[in-house]
Amino acid sequence: MALNVGDRAPNFTLYDQDRNKRSLVEFLGKPIVLAFFPGAFTGVCDTEMCTLRDSIHRFSEANARVIGISVDSPFVLKEFATKYALPLVLLSDFDRAVTKLYGLLFENLGGVEGYHTSNRAVFILDSNGTIRYSWVASPTPAVEPPYDDVIAQTKALA
Repeated sequence: MALNVGDRAPNFTLYDQDRNKRSLVEFLGKPIVLAFFPGAFTGVCDTEMCTLRDSIHRFSEANARVIGISVDSPFVLKEFATKYALPLVLLSDFDRAVTKLYGLLFENLGGVEGYHTSNRAVFILDSNGTIRYSWVASPTPAVEPPYDDVIAQTKALA
């Protein structure tokens, strides 16, 4: 079950696209947008990350950091970030531990038995790490998040 508004976001440490270990706590002190996505180089995920990229100035106005999390390897995320010129921190949850911790495991993506990914979800955290907004794709991760709502909720924390 996914986390709820008012919950403290669990801390984690994952590798970023440059193979550096990054922890959630290092980003605290300003609003954080955690965008879980199923996989790089897939249609909806590409659209989502590029939409967040194209809106980065709006998040910056709220002094917020946008962080993408998928089950892809750091190597794939590096290529993904390069191809789309993504100014986001991308984190690799290759063992799916954070995906499970946040209640977002999506099993058998695309009908591929045993291929488990993150469901598409957005959590907005305040500067202390408390979840102030939560959106989870339902019933499948093929649905894009409500970008204008995500931006408005982020700006409300500024």
